[in-house]
Amino acid sequence: MRKLYHSYIENFRGLSKEIWLLSLVTFINRAGAMVIPFLSLYLVNEKGFTLPQVGIIMTCFGVGSFIGAWVGGKLTDAIGFYKVIVLSLFFGGLGFISLQWLDSFYGICIGVFGLILIADSYRPAIFVACDAYCKPGNLTRGIALIRLSINLGFSIGPLIGGMIIARINYEALFWIDGITCITASVLLFNVLKPKKRKTDETKEVVTKEGVSPFKNSLYLLLISIMVFNGMLFVLYFSVMPLYYEKAHFLSADLIGLLLFINGIIIVIFEMPLVGWLERINISKTMATFWGVVFLALSFIVLNLTSWSGILVIGMILMTLGEMIGSPFSNALAISMAPKGRKGSYMGLYSMSWSFAHIIGHNMGMNFVDSLGFDITWYVFFGILTIVALMTLWLLKLLKRSKTVTTY
Repeated sequence: MRKLYHSYIENFRGLSKEIWLLSLVTFINRAGAMVIPFLSLYLVNEKGFTLPQVGIIMTCFGVGSFIGAWVGGKLTDAIGFYKVIVLSLFFGGLGFISLQWLDSFYGICIGVFGLILIADSYRPAIFVACDAYCKPGNLTRGIALIRLSINLGFSIGPLIGGMIIARINYEALFWIDGITCITASVLLFNVLKPKKRKTDETKEVVTKEGVSPFKNSLYLLLISIMVFNGMLFVLYFSVMPLYYEKAHFLSADLIGLLLFINGIIIVIFEMPLVGWLERINISKTMATFWGVVFLALSFIVLNLTSWSGILVIGMILMTLGEMIGSPFSNALAISMAPKGRKGSYMGLYSMSWSFAHIIGHNMGMNFVDSLGFDITWYVFFGILTIVALMTLWLLKLLKRSKTVTTY
């Protein structure tokens, strides 16, 4: 047992103090992120919107995320990741608090768009911050630690959020989410003031190497893979809670508990898993491939039986895909970014997930509304099979490329 403990702790050694501080701030921020997993339920149960209307609102979520990631990437290259992160957290917190007072369909569309635009400018900045503070060879583990803090927060958030909905009301979620975002911004402002980093960031902005991400064909293929994979992954936070409620009759607190399984598995197993995969020298692209495969399996198993325990199996498979695919695809994207353009490259990477929000939620809601859950899961499995083949194609092209040294 002691050997296992020391082996687990060893995966965290060598990471800088700044990475740990960023992880703490990210955890505080994500622990309050209770609104997002329950947003579709809130819009249906509290506001009385139809599934297609919820799909449109979630599309506004995606458009805001898309533009926010682009703006965040540009601002990160222009003013540095530190200011972008602090401002995004603070004003995003105010946005979450304000969202609860919107009632009309168009008002909520506009409110969700504006809120997520501000909140998701955080994403490219945190990746660039991770790259800036990680020691050589620690980037993938640094990203994994940031993801661990995100998922620890997400595991606690939905669990508490489900209890709050069951015992108080939905509005309390908006207050908690907003306050935790503001708290995270204040903490970051006080504990991490990168005075020495400002010079480094300025140099990176002045000296730009390579081509723009929009002219890098291999990077665009990676982005395409991320879009299609993300389109279906994001449905675990919009369509899937509805499936749990409508098809398996789970209550809000049980849904929160099911989402908690995802987060707690990641918290316990992701760092050891990433460390082991690095030790066996799996390529970043091949890890991305296996992430897609496990996500595909998580959908198809839902059609095997009506037993509600299959939901846990599906969640575990999705979580495996997330643990394997996400840190390595992040690391692959950063490693493909030339010096001075990391903000733009990671902005586009974040935009791929934002674009997935734009298409995925609306597509998923309309598929379920017209085809039902079972056929929808078959369609998603087919799409992800194609995405897995695209990933193998990317690996082949990266091996052939003379301009890319890591894959």
